[in-house]
Amino acid sequence: MLKVKNVSAGYEHIPVLFDVSFEIQGGEVVAIVGSNGAGKTTILRTISGILKPMAGEIEFLGERIDNIPAHKIVEKGIAHVPEGRHVFGKMTILDNLLLGAYTLKSQEDIRSVLKEVYDIFPKLKDRENQKAETLSGGEQQMLAIARAMMSKPKLLLVDEMSLGLMPLLVDKVLSILKAISERGVTVLLVEQKVQEALEIADRGYVLQTGRVIAEGTGKALLASERVKRAYLGM
Repeated sequence: MLKVKNVSAGYEHIPVLFDVSFEIQGGEVVAIVGSNGAGKTTILRTISGILKPMAGEIEFLGERIDNIPAHKIVEKGIAHVPEGRHVFGKMTILDNLLLGAYTLKSQEDIRSVLKEVYDIFPKLKDRENQKAETLSGGEQQMLAIARAMMSKPKLLLVDEMSLGLMPLLVDKVLSILKAISERGVTVLLVEQKVQEALEIADRGYVLQTGRVIAEGTGKALLASERVKRAYLGM
């Protein structure tokens, strides 16, 4: 589904990623893990078109996308849940969700997708007229994911969903991402909570100072002595 080939990217001509390559197959949950500052957020911003790569190519469903605008990438089926959630606090839950549906052409499509999203997030339906700023951090994270789902993505990019959440809520959000993948949406998760992310991932990549240093199944990476020492404190 997605091929990232020898991508270097960064900010103001200063590279953060160096010759990064990886692939995602349709239907997978893939985790990119690593410590703060490893370049995980930069990878997602480059895939979704917020940043343009300094070198390399990105293909989605066989088509090169690193040379098209971010809104066109959304239309092709990639949705990005940013780090820090960024919901619109003064707007209602429903209005936040409808903003995510701007690529849908008919009211019938919007109603259909909204029903699917409410099936996954029933609490949001119960509180759809409530302002987003009144939600807890965990609820705002769920709203951010739900808003991304409103564009009917084929690939969902999720950036540091655990940020600021209690461990119990991290487990809840991870279980929701797994449920979303079981509905046919491919998930790319970047996360500094290495163990939690790899436990739900089919495959994973370890990023360190802008380079991929290890890859494998989630189970294999969790069993790796290198990963245990560097990220799991074992």
